[in-house]
Amino acid sequence: MPMDAELASWLTLSQIPGLGNEGLRRLLQAFGSPSAILGASTSSLKQFVRPAIANAITQEPNNDSLAITSAWLDDPNNHIITLADSEYPKSLLNIPDPPVLIYVKGRLDLLNHSSIAIVVSRNASTQGLRDAEAFAQALSEANLCIVSGMAHGIDTAAHMGGLRGQGSSVAVVGTGLDKIYPSANRDLAHQLAASGTLISEFALGTPPLAHNFPRRNRIISGLCQGCLIVEASLQSGSLITARMALEQGREVFAIPGSIHSPQAKGCHALIKQGAKLVESPIDILDELKWFAAASPFTQNTQEEHSIFEYLGYDPIDLDSLSQRSGLTIEELSAILLQLELNGQVTTLAGGMYQRIV
Repeated sequence: MPMDAELASWLTLSQIPGLGNEGLRRLLQAFGSPSAILGASTSSLKQFVRPAIANAITQEPNNDSLAITSAWLDDPNNHIITLADSEYPKSLLNIPDPPVLIYVKGRLDLLNHSSIAIVVSRNASTQGLRDAEAFAQALSEANLCIVSGMAHGIDTAAHMGGLRGQGSSVAVVGTGLDKIYPSANRDLAHQLAASGTLISEFALGTPPLAHNFPRRNRIISGLCQGCLIVEASLQSGSLITARMALEQGREVFAIPGSIHSPQAKGCHALIKQGAKLVESPIDILDELKWFAAASPFTQNTQEEHSIFEYLGYDPIDLDSLSQRSGLTIEELSAILLQLELNGQVTTLAGGMYQRIV
């Protein structure tokens, strides 16, 4: 994507200190285009923004920053999408504070793909990680794109699950796209760039600043038809995303947990406030009336049918089930997870399983 004069104008204005999305949208409404704003007199600009901002707009642009961005755009996998572009996510146009431009690495088609966000606190339990990845893969196999924030924990699990289905995955990050944060997710970032998408509203070179991460949450929820909270304490940042989703008119889903678990209390609070309680991906697909792809849950495989014969209706542990079926613990875990997601098997205390249909 070449750096033309109009794009340079968008970038110059997006980096004016203190202007922000709201101020720039106000100027666009008044002057019509970024180049017209940059060509306006200081006195005319002062009618819409503070004098200090008006003065900054009329100064020479930061050519070093423009050169860095231009070099980044030499990679055909890198893009900058503005409010004026047809590829701009339509779902972001109706949120209260849409970004005036976004940096994109990867597939542009996913910007306007039907999507669901999966978010949670970073201190996820083993079960939470397992649920996030399984739900993400199942929903992606139903051709919903999985959107999350590439943080440690369930964000990472959600992206991995999403990448395994046809819906793929989008990561909305809180740094410049030339930075990978957390660094442990470097391999995941490369996978997303290759077969999914990375998005940021922050300029190249922006480090991981704490106040930027809550801002990116409005984009995570804004891109989606719904938002799934897998685990959350009452102080979890994922509740910020859930609140934003509700304010944006999106569906909010929550997975319940043990009444004794601090990691379930945030989900339970959301359910009390009207979030949809979900026990399987089918609950989400039904609520969204999502029939764009064949449901991956309609029929059991031969192996799953065989497991039913060994399960019976009495609780059983994995070791006993392994002895009955001749399958390894790993094989059984994968089959039982799918049956649990289908709503056909439930887990009990002490690692026990029970057939419920």
